[in-house]
Amino acid sequence: MPAIRTKVLVALSGGVDSTVCAHLLKTQGYDVRAVVMKMSDLHDKTVAAAQEAAESLEIPLTVLDLKEEFSQTVISYFIRAYQTGITPNPCVVCNPKIKFRHLIEEADRQGCALAATGHYAKLHRRADGIVELLRGDSDKRDQSYMLYRLSQKELSKLVFPLANMEKDEVRRIAASLGLSCATAPDSQENCFIEGTDYAGFIERACGKMPEGDFIGPDGSVCGRHRGIVHYTVGQRKHLGVALGRPVYVRSIDPVQNCIYLADMDSTMLSKTAFLSDITATAGDFPSGKFMGQVKIRSVAKPVEAEITLLDGSDAVVQFCEPQRAVSKGQSLVIYDGNVLIGGGFIAGVK
Repeated sequence: MPAIRTKVLVALSGGVDSTVCAHLLKTQGYDVRAVVMKMSDLHDKTVAAAQEAAESLEIPLTVLDLKEEFSQTVISYFIRAYQTGITPNPCVVCNPKIKFRHLIEEADRQGCALAATGHYAKLHRRADGIVELLRGDSDKRDQSYMLYRLSQKELSKLVFPLANMEKDEVRRIAASLGLSCATAPDSQENCFIEGTDYAGFIERACGKMPEGDFIGPDGSVCGRHRGIVHYTVGQRKHLGVALGRPVYVRSIDPVQNCIYLADMDSTMLSKTAFLSDITATAGDFPSGKFMGQVKIRSVAKPVEAEITLLDGSDAVVQFCEPQRAVSKGQSLVIYDGNVLIGGGFIAGVK
């Protein structure tokens, strides 16, 4: 009588990463099932791609319609952030509240012992049972930053088959299987917006934002902006002002509807970030003050910093070297070497 195989549920988008993830688990002897999540109208293509991939791999596929919940939780947050001059992190919000929560719940419903995704990150189970989240082997592809708000409930049930792989290797595997996703472009950051016109998406949903003043580095009005949703802190291109030298967005004031510009000098540098709503991946942080390596955005390189925990869910981060364009609303994620220990949302800078 054959041994009972371990059941695993794969979050399948039909893209090359999730498809190869499912293939690898199948070749390792797991009983693989898949689920695709429909988050918006744009996900009709995702569902179709996932159905094609599941058919190619000969695995059963479940379709979850999460459009309403995603709209109320992620899209509303995304729009509100830009309207208040904050740069949002939609994936960081979606992962714990929508994607991984439903993945784990569906895995439990189907009797799956494990759940899997095609993320480039690593997991390590300590002797005390705590599961640590680590950076993936590929510096270019590492996605641990986006997963920092996952709890032990999710991490203890997850596997990441692509943890030790490079993207080129993943594409070669897909090509060897004759999968159409082998040459498909990488997925875009905002899965619910076609292209990169996030400001147009917001204005189509909520109406056109009012124009306002650009305030130059000398404190004087130097032009008119198209509405604050069109700009983010650190932006240099497409400002529409001509001062004879490069300038950057230093800060956005949604109350006065003004955007403050700065020259490319020390005025764009921040020594301190104030965090809110911090979470610890392994359940707790080191006590008091501690040193760590921090990332202020997903594509940033880790830098040394001193982290001080405050009462409640706040923290203060002192950068050893001042950092450029630290943006309110983005996540600051803390590492101890390759181990991700937690993070929080940037509530202010100095």
